[in-house]
Amino acid sequence: MKRSIKLWQLWGFAVASLGGTLLHFLYDWLDKPAWVAPFSGVNESTWEHMKLLFWPMLIFAIVQGFFFRDRMDFWCVKLRGILLGLALIPVLFYTYNGVVGKSPDWLNIAIFFLSAAMAYFYEARLLHTEGLRCRFPKLAITALLVIALLFVIFTFATPKIDIFKDPLTGAYGI
Repeated sequence: MKRSIKLWQLWGFAVASLGGTLLHFLYDWLDKPAWVAPFSGVNESTWEHMKLLFWPMLIFAIVQGFFFRDRMDFWCVKLRGILLGLALIPVLFYTYNGVVGKSPDWLNIAIFFLSAAMAYFYEARLLHTEGLRCRFPKLAITALLVIALLFVIFTFATPKIDIFKDPLTGAYGI
């Protein structure tokens, strides 16, 4: 089982990396349709880059969940992993920019991949140890659905907070 967990997590990292990369460009490639906006990057804000990690991780978790349905802790592990990945993107980006001033594009890309890798590594550790007690897996699923809803809502009703601000245009949201 432990070997298959590693393989699942490697596949998850690959899906999140490829999926996030495709979602980064999808909105522009399809000529900016509103129905794609909640799932793809609509600008270069930190929030939009978090969205690029969230959707592939959530979709992969749903698929993976069919194979791990006997694990009571599965959705709690996934919630923790996704939250870690989402938190690392702004933490690493703003920490680096706070110290150096401005990050080059290659470093922003590396932050995305590093955040995905750390999230899946963390999940693998939790799934291997089987030490995580998850008393309320439905609450973890609900939390993931709330996060998904926030990504949709904030795409169209974007708060005027710096994490939502496109550093290239100064615009918020679409």
